[in-house]
Amino acid sequence: MTETKTRARPAAVILTPSAEQRIADLMATAPDGAIGVKLSTPRRGCSGLAYSVDYVTEADSLDERIETPGGTFFIDGASVLYLVGSTMDWKEDDFTAGFTFENPNAKGTCGCGESFTV
Repeated sequence: MTETKTRARPAAVILTPSAEQRIADLMATAPDGAIGVKLSTPRRGCSGLAYSVDYVTEADSLDERIETPGGTFFIDGASVLYLVGSTMDWKEDDFTAGFTFENPNAKGTCGCGESFTV
């Protein structure tokens, strides 16, 4: 009998340490019932798709899951195709704060940077 070895699949999205810390901060003050934070790519904006990060209250079996020190990070199952190989970071300066994305699948973005196309 031959033993089959399975290799762990790499995460669809790489989280930087500052993104993981922001997820931990969000989960520390999450509303009741929140089980994690979820990234999705709804159709929005002038380029077609946008990044959306929200609390999630129930797990979907099709979602990707990344366990972080501060809580579970979910990636919408329908969005994974658009996000594979992306890096998610959290950046703050004197005037803005927010998640940023380096997405090798994006073929273009709109002028304001809110949406992208693949």
